[in-house]
Amino acid sequence: MARKYDRKNDELRHYKINRFFQQHPAGSAMIEMGKTKVICAATVEEKVPNFLRGTGEGWLTAEYSLLPSATHTRTSREAARGKQTGRTQEIQRLIGRSLRSVLDMKALGERTIIIDCDVIQADGGTRTASITGAFIALVEACDTFFEPDSGKPFPVRDFLAAISVGVSTEGELLLDLDYDEDSSGVVDMNVVRTGEGNFVEIQGTGEGRPFTRDEMKKLIALAEKGIDELISYEKDILGNELVWKVGREG
Repeated sequence: MARKYDRKNDELRHYKINRFFQQHPAGSAMIEMGKTKVICAATVEEKVPNFLRGTGEGWLTAEYSLLPSATHTRTSREAARGKQTGRTQEIQRLIGRSLRSVLDMKALGERTIIIDCDVIQADGGTRTASITGAFIALVEACDTFFEPDSGKPFPVRDFLAAISVGVSTEGELLLDLDYDEDSSGVVDMNVVRTGEGNFVEIQGTGEGRPFTRDEMKKLIALAEKGIDELISYEKDILGNELVWKVGREG
């Protein structure tokens, strides 16, 4: 199977993250994975939900949306329909769970971080791109209130990235699926993992046929290869002023 742009089966699409993409949020980034583009923003509020008041712990929640013009066929705004789709709810819960997995809620304090992921162009992998881009925005946001001399740990405990993998109709294992590969493939899997190598989420579906245990192991290994590359890139773009803070214990 020949992939677009002569991409190898174990090769990521061209990727790029632009930091400080927006002026107003505490942290923001625009991530590109091939033709998929997502704006990720992190807003800090000095309050928490009622169930966390007085606990000294913070919270993180996420929202996800697809711009009407992001796909080949215009998609009506969910606000106009007055209801979120099940897909939207699933994705924003995944983003929130993933980011909370590397967040120290005590170190965050009684603050809420709201993550907004807005897809401006979709060509597969929007949920995984959202997680990777939102991680950068999260680190930036936490840096706005972190006090290095306080003796408290930095709220972000580890790096985080996500990627998709799958099996084509020809039985080939592919890394970082675009829309055509995702829609025609027989197996689709999304993997979220930390820098330390711990898995946050593995979502695998045999859409065309069941997949074997051996295929699952190989797909996860392929995803890890892509995640390692993305985390290395995250460290490069965060630079020396922020990389050392991630995982800092005091």
